[in-house]
Amino acid sequence: MRLPLLTAAAALALATALPATAQTQPAAPVASVQVARADSAPVEDGEVRYFVHGDLGSGRTPLLVLHGAFMSSDAMKPLTDLITDRPMIVVDQRGHGRTGDLPGPITYETLADDAAAVLADADVAKADVFGYSMGAGAALQLALRHPERVDHLVVASVSFNEAGNLPGFSEQMAQITPEVFAGSAMEREFMRLTPTPQAFASVVDKIKVMDRGQDWPAEDIRALTSPTLIIIGDHDIVRPEHAIELYRLRGGGDTARASQPFLTEAPPARLAILPGASHIDVFGDPALLAAMILPFLDDQTRPTPPGFF
Repeated sequence: MRLPLLTAAAALALATALPATAQTQPAAPVASVQVARADSAPVEDGEVRYFVHGDLGSGRTPLLVLHGAFMSSDAMKPLTDLITDRPMIVVDQRGHGRTGDLPGPITYETLADDAAAVLADADVAKADVFGYSMGAGAALQLALRHPERVDHLVVASVSFNEAGNLPGFSEQMAQITPEVFAGSAMEREFMRLTPTPQAFASVVDKIKVMDRGQDWPAEDIRALTSPTLIIIGDHDIVRPEHAIELYRLRGGGDTARASQPFLTEAPPARLAILPGASHIDVFGDPALLAAMILPFLDDQTRPTPPGFF
């Protein structure tokens, strides 16, 4: 049985569903409106645009936010509006948003180096990092290539090799064409933000080949020291078995820890599999994401159930 055109459908769904979600679902109360400061970080072949929310000199570890493919920093607003207790750096990754297309391919490694350049430009030695989909691949590569830059790591809907995705995913990716997105809200949003409107087809073609041959060594992932939160949907493009493998590589599933009646200290890895959630649905409930991410970043454990002890 042929799989549906997963990534094209995902991109189109993002283009239509995310803005509607932001408009029709009331957000949780926000303590204050954060005015973002726009800046750009020089990279070898251009510059990467980013936005600073809050005070980087506050003493709190900032959160670096990396969006998914065919998204932008603006598309992360439903989540970032809920995070008002710490500074944030939200990036328009190469090929996307106000950064636009840059020379050369779009690879996870290049996106990771761009993110490191953003942190250096913002004079941030180390940040917590959240990435979704393509942004999660960039976040994981940031931890692998620049481990000194990453404190806590949150990766939503990511695989570290091709086998981690549903069977047929690579073949379906190969069928995507720029024409798939003609007239879509995603194409209109690209044109609204980009400084390189002529490059839409180029960006689509670059994203098509990002995952080809992807195979990041398990031992390198095991050796990372950043506490890690892994999030997927139970109907994600990423296979649940693969997310569990990543969870175990990051120190999850320890028998001695699991045998405790409750956790007394923060574990090195956490795993969330959202029920009834596709790849897109993972980002469909920003309040739920914030409720998982913020306690993790603060090394909180869950409260003892009332009435048990």
